[in-house]
Amino acid sequence: MFRVADGRRDGVESGHVGAVEGAAAAPAPPASDGGDRRQRADLLIRFVRFLARTLRGEFQGIVVDPVRQLVNRGLRGLFLGVLACVAVTVFHAIHLTRAGAVVVRLTGEVKADLPLWLALLRTPISLFVPALDLPVWAGLTQLFLGFALAELALGRTRTLVIAYVTTLAGTLSARVMIALGPGTWGGLGLPPEIGQVLDTGPSAAVVGLFTYLSVVRRAPIVFALTGGSMLFEAMVKPNLAGREHLIAVGMAIVLGLLHGRVDLGPAALRRRWLRWRNRRAMAAVEATA
Repeated sequence: MFRVADGRRDGVESGHVGAVEGAAAAPAPPASDGGDRRQRADLLIRFVRFLARTLRGEFQGIVVDPVRQLVNRGLRGLFLGVLACVAVTVFHAIHLTRAGAVVVRLTGEVKADLPLWLALLRTPISLFVPALDLPVWAGLTQLFLGFALAELALGRTRTLVIAYVTTLAGTLSARVMIALGPGTWGGLGLPPEIGQVLDTGPSAAVVGLFTYLSVVRRAPIVFALTGGSMLFEAMVKPNLAGREHLIAVGMAIVLGLLHGRVDLGPAALRRRWLRWRNRRAMAAVEATA
């Protein structure tokens, strides 16, 4: 009898203790948390794999292929890179002298208020005339890499064409923005005094070459770094150079999308030049007839 009573009492006490312990225990996490963690882990793994594939592809197209071309062609493949650095260094040195400054001003200085024919005539030389307020030595590495990689990956003629067209696009865009006038097109227009700003240097060409390479070789990380840095520059320091760099990026994107559709090789350019010259000669003959 006492044993039964003791058993009941023990059962009640044990049940009471179990209930208390169950109430004090933390609730079990819902099953959905494990699924969410697995989904986040899968997304992270996919992103890491995508990033690794992208970096491997960019390294192959931007570094490995040019190095392979350098091994096959030798130091001749670095001709444009060395020439650009030497030209910028020489122009910078002679610009520091009185007589040299006059020579540089008459041959390579470009401003938006110059006659168009004179600006077009000076633009190829202005590409290698650095601005005196910028550290020329800091930009030589970027200049060499831009021209050297482009020559090895694209060829000498195409590199020169891309560099000149992107620089010319930036130079001509300054005239358009000044013609629009200040306060027009959402702030795109510029006041007339901007026409006195010196518009020289290889920065637009270097930006254009890197952008063109990133589009042609499908290198989104290089493209983001190049275009993003130019956009950041234009936002932090809104000036004529920042706008021209963005124009150069846009022109390089267009040229990159046309890659393979428009032949810019030496033979094709020579054929176009001959056709244009013959067309002009025929027009002159018809005009005098």
